[in-house]
Amino acid sequence: MELREIEIFLTLAEELHFGRTAERLHISQALVSHSIRKQERRIGAPLFARTSRVVRLTEVGRQLYADLQPVYRGLHESLERARLTARGITARLRVGMMPFNVQELHHHWRAFRAAHPRWELQVRLARYDDPFGQLRRGDFDVLVAWLPVEEPDLTVGPTLLTDSRVLAVSEDHPLAPRGSAPIETLGDFPVAGAKLNLDYWEDAMLPFATRRGRPVERLISVTHSDDLITAVGMGEIVMPFPSLVTRYWAASDIRYLPMPDLPALRYALIWRSEAENDAIRALADTVRSVGTIEC
Repeated sequence: MELREIEIFLTLAEELHFGRTAERLHISQALVSHSIRKQERRIGAPLFARTSRVVRLTEVGRQLYADLQPVYRGLHESLERARLTARGITARLRVGMMPFNVQELHHHWRAFRAAHPRWELQVRLARYDDPFGQLRRGDFDVLVAWLPVEEPDLTVGPTLLTDSRVLAVSEDHPLAPRGSAPIETLGDFPVAGAKLNLDYWEDAMLPFATRRGRPVERLISVTHSDDLITAVGMGEIVMPFPSLVTRYWAASDIRYLPMPDLPALRYALIWRSEAENDAIRALADTVRSVGTIEC
């Protein structure tokens, strides 16, 4: 089995969706299907059970995934360390971020790079719908995420940024002329959900109910932040955001209303406890020394 075939199998085992697997690997869906059929012929048994709605691992597939995943990760990490060493870099630290505060944290990253010039720092956007899954799979070493994070296998590090809240509405929305929006407004108009599968974490970003107990209706489900702002501009939904979006999405068809009674979001470093290393600890120390940004 070639390395690319192993990568396709492992990715499909994680995504359980041929389209998402192809998108994640930047290949065609037909190539994913061809590779899996080829592997199944070689092994002599199905690796996945497929229906029109569901893709799931068979018993043989689950066993192969359990055997291959640590081997692949170890091989990939060994090759990566060799490439870094050839460039004079002794380690790489990969940081995943949600899309709303990338620019504001540049001085944290610059401080880290200045203190550790032989450690490469990569900052990339995390998937909006599955950031902890990416962290657990090892796609990132550290994630910048809003609090609370109450996962037994994850460590919550220092806070980088605290951000107040605004409500985004279309320019012709009934709320647009107002100077602010109370949290009770969320009970009057539909919003968007994100299928985060962590109710307590989603509730911190977007409450499921107002303070008076009125439900907040999730009209649509999205997986990308651009989908949110498009739906707002079309007048389909209203949407609470961290206030930093006003600097990056200053669209003429959007109005942002302060939400003074919706708690500010705190963003902190999060990492897998079992994967903690010198680079992660050094980044945490840098964040503590730079301090928390208040927005």
